[in-house]
Amino acid sequence: MPSSSSPDELVFFVNGRKVKERNADPEVTLLTFLRKTVRLTGTKYACGTGGCGACTVMVSEHDPIAKKIRHVSVTACLVPICSLHGAAVTTVEGVGSIKTRIHPIQERIAKSHGTQCGFCTPGMVMSLYTLLRNHPEPSEEQLVEALGGNLCRCTGYRPILESGKTFCTGSNGCQQEKPGKCCLDKGETDSSALDSKNHMCTKLFSKEFLPLDPTQELIFPPELLRMAENPEKQTLTFCGERVTWISPGTLPALLELKVSHPEAPVILGNTSLGPAMKSQGHFYPVLLSPARIPELRVVTKTSDGLTIGAGCSLAQVKDILAESIAELPEEQTQTYRALLKHLRSLAGQQIRNLASLGGHVISRHHFSDLNPILAVGNATLNLISEEGARQIPLNESFLSRLASADLKPDEILESVYIPHSRKWEFVSAFRQAQCPQNALPEVSAGMRVLFREGTNTIEDLSLAYGGLGPTTVSAQKSCRQLLGRRWDELMLDEACRLLLDEVSLVGSAPGGKVEFKRTLLVSFFFKFYLEVLQKLKTLGSHHPPEIPDRFLSALEDFPVTMPQGIQEFQSVAPHQPLQDPIGRPIMHLSGLKHATGEAMFCDDIPMVDKELAMALVTSTRAHAKIISIDFSEALELPEVVDIITADDIPGTNGTEDDKLLAIDEVLCVGQIICAVVAETDVQAKRAIEKIKITYEDLEPVIFTIEDAIKHNSFLCPEKKLEQGNIEEAFGKVDQVVEGEVHIGGQEHFYMETQRVLVIPKAEDRELDIYVSSQDPAHVQKTVSSTLNIPINRITCHVKRVGGGFGGKVGKPAVFGAIAAIGAVKTGHPIRLVLDREDDMLITGGRHPLFGKYKVGFMNNGRIKALDVECYINGGCMLDDSELVTEFLILKLENAYKIRNLRFRGQACRTNLPSNTAFRGFGFPQGTLVTESCITAVAAKCGLPPEKVREKNMYKTVDKTIYKQAFSPEALIRCWEACLDKSSFHSRRMHVDEFNRKNYWKKKGLAIIPMKFSVGFAATSYHQAAALVHVYTDGSVLVTHGGNELGQGIHTKMLQVASHELKIPMSYLHICETSTATVPNTIATAASIGADVNGRAVQNACQILLKRLEPIIRKNPEGSWEDWIEAAFEKRISLSATGYFRGYKAFMDWDKGEGDPFPYYVYGASCSEVEIDCLTGAHKKIRTDIVMDACYSLNPAIDIGQIEGSFVQGMGFYTTEELYYSPEGVLHSRGPDEYKIPTVTDIPAEFNISLLPSSQTPLTIYSSKGLGESGLFLGSSVFFAIADAVAAARRERAITEDFMVKSPATPEWVRMACADRFTEMIPRDDPKDFKPWSIPVA
Repeated sequence: MPSSSSPDELVFFVNGRKVKERNADPEVTLLTFLRKTVRLTGTKYACGTGGCGACTVMVSEHDPIAKKIRHVSVTACLVPICSLHGAAVTTVEGVGSIKTRIHPIQERIAKSHGTQCGFCTPGMVMSLYTLLRNHPEPSEEQLVEALGGNLCRCTGYRPILESGKTFCTGSNGCQQEKPGKCCLDKGETDSSALDSKNHMCTKLFSKEFLPLDPTQELIFPPELLRMAENPEKQTLTFCGERVTWISPGTLPALLELKVSHPEAPVILGNTSLGPAMKSQGHFYPVLLSPARIPELRVVTKTSDGLTIGAGCSLAQVKDILAESIAELPEEQTQTYRALLKHLRSLAGQQIRNLASLGGHVISRHHFSDLNPILAVGNATLNLISEEGARQIPLNESFLSRLASADLKPDEILESVYIPHSRKWEFVSAFRQAQCPQNALPEVSAGMRVLFREGTNTIEDLSLAYGGLGPTTVSAQKSCRQLLGRRWDELMLDEACRLLLDEVSLVGSAPGGKVEFKRTLLVSFFFKFYLEVLQKLKTLGSHHPPEIPDRFLSALEDFPVTMPQGIQEFQSVAPHQPLQDPIGRPIMHLSGLKHATGEAMFCDDIPMVDKELAMALVTSTRAHAKIISIDFSEALELPEVVDIITADDIPGTNGTEDDKLLAIDEVLCVGQIICAVVAETDVQAKRAIEKIKITYEDLEPVIFTIEDAIKHNSFLCPEKKLEQGNIEEAFGKVDQVVEGEVHIGGQEHFYMETQRVLVIPKAEDRELDIYVSSQDPAHVQKTVSSTLNIPINRITCHVKRVGGGFGGKVGKPAVFGAIAAIGAVKTGHPIRLVLDREDDMLITGGRHPLFGKYKVGFMNNGRIKALDVECYINGGCMLDDSELVTEFLILKLENAYKIRNLRFRGQACRTNLPSNTAFRGFGFPQGTLVTESCITAVAAKCGLPPEKVREKNMYKTVDKTIYKQAFSPEALIRCWEACLDKSSFHSRRMHVDEFNRKNYWKKKGLAIIPMKFSVGFAATSYHQAAALVHVYTDGSVLVTHGGNELGQGIHTKMLQVASHELKIPMSYLHICETSTATVPNTIATAASIGADVNGRAVQNACQILLKRLEPIIRKNPEGSWEDWIEAAFEKRISLSATGYFRGYKAFMDWDKGEGDPFPYYVYGASCSEVEIDCLTGAHKKIRTDIVMDACYSLNPAIDIGQIEGSFVQGMGFYTTEELYYSPEGVLHSRGPDEYKIPTVTDIPAEFNISLLPSSQTPLTIYSSKGLGESGLFLGSSVFFAIADAVAAARRERAITEDFMVKSPATPEWVRMACADRFTEMIPRDDPKDFKPWSIPVA
């Protein structure tokens, strides 16, 4: 540790205000500093590893080389505050505020309906703001790139992009006809905005916005400009409790420090070191920062190459390369083009702004995108130390960390030299990841070949791969053996054989997907072979082999496009008063607050007096007896206050089957054993590492459904429904097909992790609990039974929730109860905020499913008998698994009337964390089995799947398998409208034509119908209450039992109250959901929150109006304020409780019949995709959705729900994959490993239409709940991919059926498109190795 008499002063600015930190701690990130020190909570904590963008801020610095101010977006969770000396930070609060002035970006994202839960919105705003600071009129490509590092789980991205497009030039969206005038701002009768026949409207918002005025932005602080122009040369030192940060002002000083501290890492962007220190426990007592040394950012262009300073960020490298490509002849820029291609998809914009070229090279990650290209491009590393400068090649020896080819401890990387390519030299880059943008590659590759002039004879060849070993691998031996060979088919075959021999990957390799990676090894080389053939042809080489026209599309990468689309809904009746908001696309009540960061979430509540932090200790074994727990070392740590165990629980410790805190036995990795309470969350987490738990492993250990079936391990009795005579029907059909479907689980990935604040009051054992929950009453009851105190002493508050999707129905009660135990024991308020890794490990998600079907049908596609057996992986405790099984079985038939049916379902008990409620509640898994069965029938009959679907669909008023009557009229209308609006039949012909002309690319098209049942299967769960107060100034306070999760329930409730009371929405307010105001509430779930709470609000308002009738009759011309004042004078109560007794719903499982659901939502979705058969990648070309919303309360909110749930479903069926180790440890515990859709994943054309002229008498104003139903429609993408795969297999004459497996990842697609390359790879016997991950479905 360097000795320092006193630390230096850290100086930077936040939102124009100077910050001086005398005791800056290098371990404190900008995110922590903003949230906890300066209390700017608009910047959100969501993942902590830079992967989600929720904590995006703008950092501005003076660039000494370019002599200008650089504005960059960065993820604050990765930025150490010590790196900010001389920088200006702008947060969402500095951009605009509803209290002073909102910024045009904030206004537009809110008015475009680009916020739902709002947790990701400040990060989105800051990415857009930084873009506009650099490019006031950006291109659409720049817009998509700027948002590539920001995740959203609610909106589906379309409205966010829509708001950004209003700033773009050359947009295909609004071409503003005149300044401030939008092409959609027409009269009501204009056909562009309104279809007069059906009164259909396509205008969700008015495009009258504040203009963007760049002159009004915060200026770069003059003090920082003076500091930058006259830089301090002395070394700055910042000393924390455990780490010292040293920032030298000159290169000689850095080299001297490197001699003194040879083990100290050199840190610039912290994108590699930060996550390693947070998640992998890496620790360095000294960190050296070269950020103030301009020599490391110098770029030198010479006649033979480009030298880029190691300190240049990857974003700067991207610009440098683009500039060189524009200046130089094409033949000299082959390597630069390859690097630029990968830089466009490497991570997100924020990470590219932070990460340095030197850091990327020196880290030598096995998944590196750039090192394989630099290696084949013959890059040279320029090293420097006190002893002088030297060069080493960036080759396999360096990448393998051989001591003789590596940096010496006292050396640093000064720059990277990349030579120009030459004529007859070709360089290409390839990568394949789980999704196209912001994802680590499974395999990346750099490939270079040099030919003898004028020939196709190989003079030099270099191939390097990332992702196939612990570091980048070069195939030197294979390349040597191919020298002198001609670039033809014989060489291709030989090269593939040599590569598979040389670049070996063991079956147990980290990351798994071994056969897929081996296939990519040779598939990439084949793509390179084709690319080079094409280029040889353009150069006029001596008779290169011809590329068949059907192969040419293999050369084209899928483009990143700006999504376009139409949102169509029924306009309100012409006679409806303008003041009446029902049916209008009203902006989310909190939209502007989301956009300014002023919307308060649970963890944004300021720290209360004497507050303590809590962290959870979880099991590291899947099934074991706890022998002993040693807390001694943890309790000795400073600031550790106490440790909470099951012995501290005064009441009940959960249930017999589902313990809050484990006692003698653990049943899964991630089960909570105890909790540490400390003065800070940092100390609580450090204490966890000091707790020593001794286990004794128990048998059996069950992870998979297959093992559970073998061990007869189930959580509840089998659920079964049957109609007709299935055995007899099977004997009378033309054909019988049996099949299996494997469906993986899904992580909720709500942006706001589980969090709770418990505040004990001074008297009567009262508790205030602020919690992110869909069911505060359940939290209240659980805390009551845990502490053995009456429910009336506990008040739960929910202001808003940063996404729930079912994951915050039951689980928050566990965290609330454990935090409450800590609060009661210590007498202090307790705050518990789960890290993303812990949230994903502990809380479970959607149930993985294994389905078996047997279907009997006639040759014309008519299905006569269907027998389906489903097993879900419930995890170690019951949770909601029994209910999910019931709902799955009830909903399995989807839109089809099949006379002879048998549905059976069982929930398996395994040693995984218990799975729980998730949007759709069993329907998205179960119905995928049904639709897979339909597809299989179509294939056997030689019919299009849509014809078989149509033939078997409900046609007239009928009864379901559980004897509930319904009319399928709206279902048929949705289906026919979707066929029509999507131009399905003509596009089917185009798809078939494309497939005939292309061998390596295939298109797929699928249309899927949906009958989704809404609600709980019990009347008592449909009740709701509301409390409406009218104050003497005429303002109204509305409270109800629903929770705002982003679905706009509060907005809809004020629309209802406004309509009923006939007053403007501006008179109305909702504060929060509280168990003290509306008691005994039901979870906001099952798509009926707005339905039932709307009825309760309606009832309360009608009671109030009834009381006001005499007053209004007496003074009919009076104002609302006059009536209220008069009512008060007449002693009329201005407060009313509204109540809705609920829809009737019941199910008798013994009889197999009932009316379990109040009503159905119908819809249909058509999707078209294109797949790359060589890599497994796919592009979503178009999706059309028609949904029966009846009369939408708020079309903007409802369309947002459809889009968001569709994209979440699309992720479930294509990219979201959970990986468990053979020991039951969840590998995928953050955005790096678990890929939810990004802004580039949504369909290039995305159209939503709400079915017009549809009504239901049952619901409030004939509306329907649309929160969940759209998720299953994401399966249209899955079946479109399967359609494309089937086309490829037919062309390759592969007759056997391929296993239906969801998600349809690039791995599944590539391996299903079997060809010469999949055939040539070596395959391991599963008995010979231990896999990295196991399939739990």
